[in-house]
Amino acid sequence: MSEPGGIVVLAPNWLGDAVMALPAVADLRRHFSHERLVIAARASVSSLFTLVPGIDAVVSADASSIRGTGATVAVLFPNSFASAWLVKRSRVPERWGYSADLRRLILTRAIRRPGTPMHQSEYYQHLVRALGIENGPRETALTIPSDSLHDARRLLTEHGWNPQSALVVLAPGAAYGKAKQWIPTHVVRLTTDLVRERRMTCALVGSRGDAATIRAIRSAAPADCQPWILDLAGLTTLPVLAAVMSLASTCVSNDSGAMHLAAAAGVPTVAIFGPTNERATAPLARPDVTIKVLTNPVWCRPCMLRECPIDHRCMTGIEPGHVLAAIDRISRALA
Repeated sequence: MSEPGGIVVLAPNWLGDAVMALPAVADLRRHFSHERLVIAARASVSSLFTLVPGIDAVVSADASSIRGTGATVAVLFPNSFASAWLVKRSRVPERWGYSADLRRLILTRAIRRPGTPMHQSEYYQHLVRALGIENGPRETALTIPSDSLHDARRLLTEHGWNPQSALVVLAPGAAYGKAKQWIPTHVVRLTTDLVRERRMTCALVGSRGDAATIRAIRSAAPADCQPWILDLAGLTTLPVLAAVMSLASTCVSNDSGAMHLAAAAGVPTVAIFGPTNERATAPLARPDVTIKVLTNPVWCRPCMLRECPIDHRCMTGIEPGHVLAAIDRISRALA
């Protein structure tokens, strides 16, 4: 049982959204500096918050766990009715969030949602600002534990990484849908060029759901390149994935949770956007971290569709050479 009192924050359900909520979490931490701050999160994102400074505890997003915190205030980042009903059943006296999804009567402070488009991180900070809490910088920063770094180095070396070779992490999957995925044949060409022309090691990362895609990419690479292309799909916890990324010189990713995690871990990132809107979900980073957002400015984007009904031109038009050039620019800036 946790100590009573304090603030419980109901986290977003998706990794990318959870990372983009971190500036608002930092705002709450500064404002309630003498209160206990607890994050209630789904298992898929809960370990992210163990990497965030200033959080006192992380609990499961269920009524029993939230009730056990003894929190007197709940701040809800999800917009759903279910999330408001959850904290109501958890007997948290004060329940603050956006007045979305018919939940105004459940919340004790219901904030009107902004009427203009904005970045998702700004959307979360708008909520806390409307609650009378001052906003800080729109930046993210994670602290990678030493044991996660140890596990990351061991995993990489077991799969053939020589630390004398610069490491590039590629995250070619996307949970939202195939339309968000950069073309696998483009990934093959990029990894081949990185290995042959730059003598870099490429680590392909993703969930178990990305395993087939990643295995196909590695198998399609020339035989002489395959030892330099590491298949880590499904082999990392979230902290170890962040640690793997922190060891890399660059991360290349579709618009995904991995993209946001890489930037938050302080890794220069090439972010590839197809059907989704980079103005709403571009990765956040510290001022000293370089982010390169690549798009193909075709008439039909951002369509926000899970599957492309035509020829996927928003992604096919981002050539491997464009991404390689972005990686080279990052490398020159770091030199």
